[in-house]
Amino acid sequence: MATTVASRELFIDGEWRAPILNKRIPIINPSNENIIGDIPAATKEDVDLAVDAAKRAISRNKGKDWSTASGSVRAGYLRAIASKITEKKNELGKLESIDCGKPLDEALADLDDVISCFEYYAGLAEGLDAKQKAPVSLPMDTFKSHVLKEPIGVVALITPWNYPLLMATWKIAPALAAGCAAILKPSELASVTCLELGEICKEAGLPPGVFNIVTGLGHEAGASLASHPDVDKISFTGSSATGSKIMTAAAQLIKPVSLELGGKSPIVVFEDVDLDKVAEWTIFGCFFTNGQICSATSRLIVHESIAVEFVSKLVKWAENIKISDPLEKGCRLGPIVSEAQYKKVLNFISTAKSEGATILTGGRRPEHLKKGYFVEPTIVTDVTTSMQIWREEVFGPVLSVKTFSTEEEAIDLANDTHYGLGSAVMSNDLEKCERVSKALQAGIVWINCAQPSFIQAPWGGIKRSGFGRELGEWGLDNYLSVKQVTRYIFNEQWGWYQSPSKL
Repeated sequence: MATTVASRELFIDGEWRAPILNKRIPIINPSNENIIGDIPAATKEDVDLAVDAAKRAISRNKGKDWSTASGSVRAGYLRAIASKITEKKNELGKLESIDCGKPLDEALADLDDVISCFEYYAGLAEGLDAKQKAPVSLPMDTFKSHVLKEPIGVVALITPWNYPLLMATWKIAPALAAGCAAILKPSELASVTCLELGEICKEAGLPPGVFNIVTGLGHEAGASLASHPDVDKISFTGSSATGSKIMTAAAQLIKPVSLELGGKSPIVVFEDVDLDKVAEWTIFGCFFTNGQICSATSRLIVHESIAVEFVSKLVKWAENIKISDPLEKGCRLGPIVSEAQYKKVLNFISTAKSEGATILTGGRRPEHLKKGYFVEPTIVTDVTTSMQIWREEVFGPVLSVKTFSTEEEAIDLANDTHYGLGSAVMSNDLEKCERVSKALQAGIVWINCAQPSFIQAPWGGIKRSGFGRELGEWGLDNYLSVKQVTRYIFNEQWGWYQSPSKL
């Protein structure tokens, strides 16, 4: 039975509302290039309505309905949302696949993480109650001090298309747990499951205005959110170029931002490894999610003594990957998300070839797929550090390879990048792994694996990969403001100035 896409409007103040200018954007299934529906295209006028709704939700009943309610109250809503997603998991997984091209098995695994994320932050919301008024140790016994953690306020959440509902949840769940009111702006290339979340929140009874969704183009809906004077914080995941624009807009109002941006992550493979075991992790680290991962370990740095044998194994692993319609059983590589991104990936490969690199395998459309934005898993060798393919984020299934002879050389190659999101080191020498982990300039280091992500562990980068951390308790802290409260408790007068009564 074909999966159908519901026709949705914008989700504002707990209701579905048509965009004021009645603009809509077609949804294109990247596996067959068919138009399967459309989404509303919000403009500034719609963003203003969403922000106003969020402001009202924060202040309604003097905050008692949401922002100053106990964490356990908010936890109840988060668990209700998780329960509704569980009921609709299979349907949502299929929608995710036809919307962004993600293999169905991956989409369903993502939804398990979505459910776990809402449940995890429900627990942290409850924990907030116990942490309020945490005492601060002072050097003077004439004062007592404690800390309050309060919601930042109205937050704008701008999310990408490679993990549509999951990346949104990484922001929504902690923002709501903290007591904020949120406006989500998902990527126009993959908004379907995010819109379905609006219906789920409605069914779960979430108070109106606490969560709003404005789909649309970045330069219209996204830019209006980033520059809105009544948005108290922006959390953005996406390209470094867009992140820079958001920082610029936020700077005009001294508005806090957290950014999870691009990456060009290294995977360093030493000579003492199990080649097949590490080959699979290397393939997974670069080609999972159709190669469209900001943390993709797309720069392979392999010891020269094993390079020929190891790369030969990689080619066999890559050529064994099942490329198909993402809904087909056993699919492990689906299409690139859009025609524009598809052409961009092919252009990266073409440029690498013209610069003197060797396309060892892949680099083109699979012969058995005549339609859709499919690119074979691609391995590129004879790469120099000045080549575009080595330095810039491809966001597609493309792995570049270089060799090294010493540990110091490997570290230098790994760190020679503007980015600093993920990294991986492969060796049976755990002391070496720990040593290299400390030397790698990245927010995340994986040892003898690549790409695992856990809700409990911090996620984020350094350098041009952004700043701030999502997930774990760090993710909740993103949406909390810390207030110091200090009280003078001594019965005597302070005594700094001479009392007029004693003159």
